[in-house]
Amino acid sequence: MKTILQGSQMLFVAFGSLVLVPLLTGLDPNVALFGAGVGTLLFQLVTRRSVPIFLASSFAFIAPIMFGVQTWGIGATMGGLMAAGIVYVLMGAVIKVKGVEVIHKLLPPVVVGPVIMVIGLGLAPVAVNMALGKTGDGAVQLIDGNAALWISAISLLVTISVSVFAKGFLKLLPIVSGILAGYVTSLFFGVVDFTPVVQASWLSLPNFTAPEFNINAILFMLPVAIAPAVEHVGDMLAISNVTGKDYLKKPGLHRTITGDGVATIAASMVGAPPNTTYSEVTGAVMLTKALTQSS
Repeated sequence: MKTILQGSQMLFVAFGSLVLVPLLTGLDPNVALFGAGVGTLLFQLVTRRSVPIFLASSFAFIAPIMFGVQTWGIGATMGGLMAAGIVYVLMGAVIKVKGVEVIHKLLPPVVVGPVIMVIGLGLAPVAVNMALGKTGDGAVQLIDGNAALWISAISLLVTISVSVFAKGFLKLLPIVSGILAGYVTSLFFGVVDFTPVVQASWLSLPNFTAPEFNINAILFMLPVAIAPAVEHVGDMLAISNVTGKDYLKKPGLHRTITGDGVATIAASMVGAPPNTTYSEVTGAVMLTKALTQSS
């Protein structure tokens, strides 16, 4: 039971970010969920199930996807993202031949750290807008601003309180506790609408979109692959520090970045956002490990 609850917390930590990317870019969240699941399984296959990490929608591609969809359409954008995934696979081959030292020389910590910070800080306005009850870009007010502030504030306070003051096993579940508190508060303010759930089909396929190959979209997406590649190196260093294992050596950075590329290619084949290793899950792994050892 404890494992299930801790696993559900990992799920909820990643879920918000996973569906936010398609919501911001106009893609289908259901397809993004499917792409993340398949991508994670493929990554684990390539890395021989040795890295405790989850792959899902990459934030670094948000602006390029939005531009690509508006300019060339979803199909051509997916073709460009598939090309970006191939770049990762080629990077993996180069690292395999030249060794991981080539990455340390090209991407030292002084480069990796700021890139990851910029990706995160660039999304801060999205978090603020959503806490105020607006869409991520702030263009549309979805729910009453006062209600949104109460919901977001209570969720944050409960999460912090459980993390700091709770005892025993409950201390392992600050994210789940915050989500439950926010959901109950949302029910109180009447902002939860069950109509789409009632009207949804019991069984249906996501709205898959096949990639189309447009040279302009491909050339546009190829340089964008550099930022997620830098982020991937940082994620591997972070999860290595958390677990005490050097994943850059075993299974090797060439395998992890190849797995990232294969996952991105698979996601783009069905119309999902490109996949990347999720730092949020690394934080949840660190929290679970630290509190388990102290209990």
